[in-house]
Amino acid sequence: MHLADPGAPASEEPMLISDSMSLLWMIYAALSLLVLLTGYLGLSFLPRLPRIVLTWTIAGVMWMPATFELPLVEEGKVYVGKAPGIMVAAVSFFEHGSNFAGAAALVVVGAVIGALFGLVLWWFGRKRIQQRAAATRQQAQRDQDDEGGRPGPGNDGQRREPVLG
Repeated sequence: MHLADPGAPASEEPMLISDSMSLLWMIYAALSLLVLLTGYLGLSFLPRLPRIVLTWTIAGVMWMPATFELPLVEEGKVYVGKAPGIMVAAVSFFEHGSNFAGAAALVVVGAVIGALFGLVLWWFGRKRIQQRAAATRQQAQRDQDDEGGRPGPGNDGQRREPVLG
């Protein structure tokens, strides 16, 4: 166990895992994925196109990073970091900060990128569904052609009951 020297500056203390920015981002990513999944499932009453586009628009808003600055206790020093753009915009709006316009613009850009990504996913998914439907129709047509459209031997078109023995 490493104990901090009482005469050492506070910045050299061992960092707890709860103070880790990477842990904070991982928790945010996990929670945002959970929100997106439940949101997508909650929108199941919508057709596929608006559901996918809306979900990815929200994902773009939630995942667009923005930089922020916080003044430190020392005179003239600031902490510069990254956070989700929607959080930076919200805090800046409530504090009447000067960073609101930049963060809000990044949120809009994230929404547009997310919506475009959702459209691309829908387009490729639609093509795949159409290809499957065409293959199923072709297989059904081949099966019908092989049958010749007439009943098989010993079957006069009537339903036959299974017989044991």
